[in-house]
Amino acid sequence: MTAIADPAAVAAAPGSTARILVAESIAPEGRAELRAHHDVDVRTGLASDELKTLIADYDALVVRSQVQVDADLIAAARRLQVIGRAGVGVDNVDVEAATRAGITVVNAPTGNTIAAAEHTMALLLAVARRVAAADASLRSGEWARSRYQGVQLRGRTLGVIGLGKIGMAVAERARGLEMTLLGSDPYVTAEQAALRGVELVDLETLLARSDVVTVHVPLGRSTAGLIDAAAIAKMRPGAIVLNVARGGIVDEAAVAEALREGRLGGAGIDVFEHEPPSESPLLEAPNTVVTPHLGASTAEAQVAVSEEIAEQILDVLAGRPARYAVNAPLLTPEAARTIGPYVPLAELLGRFIAQFARTGIGRLTVELAGELAETDAAPVVAAVLRGVLETGTTERVNLVNAAILAKARGISVTERRTPDAGHAGGAVTVSATAGGQRLAVAGTVAAGAPRLIRLGDYRLDMAPTEIMLITRHHDRPGTIGRSGQLLGRADVNISSMHLARSAPRADALMILALDDDVSPDLEAAIRADEGVLDLWTIRLGAAHR
Repeated sequence: MTAIADPAAVAAAPGSTARILVAESIAPEGRAELRAHHDVDVRTGLASDELKTLIADYDALVVRSQVQVDADLIAAARRLQVIGRAGVGVDNVDVEAATRAGITVVNAPTGNTIAAAEHTMALLLAVARRVAAADASLRSGEWARSRYQGVQLRGRTLGVIGLGKIGMAVAERARGLEMTLLGSDPYVTAEQAALRGVELVDLETLLARSDVVTVHVPLGRSTAGLIDAAAIAKMRPGAIVLNVARGGIVDEAAVAEALREGRLGGAGIDVFEHEPPSESPLLEAPNTVVTPHLGASTAEAQVAVSEEIAEQILDVLAGRPARYAVNAPLLTPEAARTIGPYVPLAELLGRFIAQFARTGIGRLTVELAGELAETDAAPVVAAVLRGVLETGTTERVNLVNAAILAKARGISVTERRTPDAGHAGGAVTVSATAGGQRLAVAGTVAAGAPRLIRLGDYRLDMAPTEIMLITRHHDRPGTIGRSGQLLGRADVNISSMHLARSAPRADALMILALDDDVSPDLEAAIRADEGVLDLWTIRLGAAHR
């Protein structure tokens, strides 16, 4: 079981029934999926103080965009394992604080893709054809056709900032309107963009060449106020601005001023810096279509997002990697099939070497061999660190925060790869520098179960067990027998034994798999034997629960 900061607040172990708090409404399909496995409380509309008081009793939290999951709330969440943000962005979640606390943050980036893309196109068409203003005019009794002349989109240029799933979906739909497509995204190659008919350009070029600019990026330091007065000055006169991403990416005051001065031709805005946007200058600006954060508001999207977030919360609570974890090592389905069986092994090796070292570890090397050499090492390295740190800290340690905790404790990590895994399909070797000594332990997975294959310079082939007694001794008659007698008299049963030696009558290694724990007095008695040079008791129980 993972250690946590408060022993009285014990998180649910993987596979057990957990408590889930749904703090903002999600579609019933997702709630039903969660309730099929765990206890679920739906408490929406909670004040921040109420939520802070309640959260200490929950293992999972589900929010959308209104509840602020800040550092104070996270500090109160003593048993929380996962935060599910039912939507794309996570700007209302302090991901850094969650990571430090070992809490996995997941979102639902694909469930509302089509809904958001379609709403972007709805705003574009409504702005281009002056639909909202014309509707209001007609309802007031006017028949002012000439006042609401629009612009045709065919042949015009759409600039898409952010070519993720939603940005690409918008591009595909705009292509159906026969628009020219530009895109700006530092994480997309020109070849990937070209497959969707998008010309990849830098941001300044996109602003200068586009008749319509639409943003589909997360809100962060680099994107806050991205479309400001300076950006608008680089746009074509009469350009249209769209935002169905996150409030704050578009400078609302700058856009409103440009609309009033006629430098922009229109704006379609679905999200605002402050919601509800009662004081936004865009509400009074001309040539605008504004909607109350409706990008994901289709029945189909709500169901998809709800099911997507529920599936990931269940994965985390069951000890499985989440598909869209924001702050944890990610595994594609293909990589999961290769790496998955080695993650428990890696954690076991980390726990083993931390105990074998006896002193603090300064340097750690993780070597991936064979089929693992071509995969992402991050989940394996994180698992090793979790094993190393669990034996020496009372903090909650998991795959989310292991690297941060290791760095804070002065542990440097090096990754190595080799195609040669000997006779094994894949192998993991963990080497450490501790107390001026170089230590190493290696393992593989056979028939789905971990096996130890090397300890230091000694070759092994044995299944690790919860309790293992290791001696380094003189290879002389009687030494092993005397140790066995001492264990027998203490009623400690030996389930298996492995012997390794460098040469006859030289030093040897004995590894005993035990059914019972070894007391300090029994360790001292075995260590006192004239033939025993050193002794370790390794306890790996947490890896097998």
